[in-house]
Amino acid sequence: MQKNYKRLGEYIQQVDERNSNLEDLPLMGLSVQKMFIPSIANTIGSNMANYKTIYKDQFAYIADTSRRGDKIAVALFKDYEKALISQAYTTFEITDTKKLIPEYLMMWFSRPEFDRYARYKSHGSVREIFSWEEMCDVMVPIPNITQQQALVDEYQTIERRIQINEQLCQKLEETAQALYRKYFVEDIDTEDLPEGWRWGKLEEIATITMGQSPMGESYNIDGIGEIFYQGRSDFGMRFPTIRMYTNESTKMAKKDDVLLSVRAPVGDINIAPHNCCIGRGLASIRNKKKHKSYIFYLTKNLDEIFNVADGEGTIFGSIDRNTLLNIDVIIPDEETVELFEGKVSSIDRLYKYNDLEIRILKKTLSLLLAKMGRKED
Repeated sequence: MQKNYKRLGEYIQQVDERNSNLEDLPLMGLSVQKMFIPSIANTIGSNMANYKTIYKDQFAYIADTSRRGDKIAVALFKDYEKALISQAYTTFEITDTKKLIPEYLMMWFSRPEFDRYARYKSHGSVREIFSWEEMCDVMVPIPNITQQQALVDEYQTIERRIQINEQLCQKLEETAQALYRKYFVEDIDTEDLPEGWRWGKLEEIATITMGQSPMGESYNIDGIGEIFYQGRSDFGMRFPTIRMYTNESTKMAKKDDVLLSVRAPVGDINIAPHNCCIGRGLASIRNKKKHKSYIFYLTKNLDEIFNVADGEGTIFGSIDRNTLLNIDVIIPDEETVELFEGKVSSIDRLYKYNDLEIRILKKTLSLLLAKMGRKED
């Protein structure tokens, strides 16, 4: 262990201020993504005086870890000067920010090693609890304040770059969607289509492959066999994240195919960045004339059909191959599709470049967090 590891309880104290004055403050929830989010709790009839008040630079965490997978919900509050949170949350603050910077401690809480530690230390027969005493017993490397600030500055610089890239991706998406609507939706009379346009079925313009999960024994994380995507849990903003491989491939998607979630929630889509095996939670959709951007935005605009499919059948919701093949779509003339493809493909290439940079930056953040726990030479 590093010489500068300290017991966290020496630097933090629990706080419990209630909203006794019934202030009209934002009500915030806490997520396993380690952030505060606007609460959707129904407070009608609730005694708001029981809610806790949290202030900027204070922390809160949910001690009950039994229903939150492998992560513990803990976050540093930065959104407002103060807000209201559930009385079930444990609230605490750093006693001396000249010895421990709040953002530095939040970096420590963001490490997957901390999540594993908190889950291991949680106990209880009905609910597993990571108690305040356990939180205080956490050992944290606490270098001098200058070193802490340097790490925080480096971390926040990378975070800001990620945020800028994500905003750019959002703008690119909005631009491409606007172009799609301009070419294929706005001012288009569906009962009197332009010359050369017609109604048809999705199967006329797309090849559809339904996924099939390989045997579980074939799964591995060692890069053996084909990249394997089971379902939407692998999805990112537009491209999935590699988590699993299989050496017994079943159904394959090709690079640039649209990957569609066919189980609840039906309709979420990504793009395959490479050839890959797909499980039963996915289907691949490929334009027969290699109009990659067009088929992507067409699929994104089939929301009404997918929303209906998601509400039918079993409690999970699903959509089958026959339903997909027989979706009614407007089939434009080739010239219009080519014109759209030419304009939007460059937008999509820029999106892909920025998405790749985001992934690299997130790996850099992970390396920086890992560096915090590195042993001294």
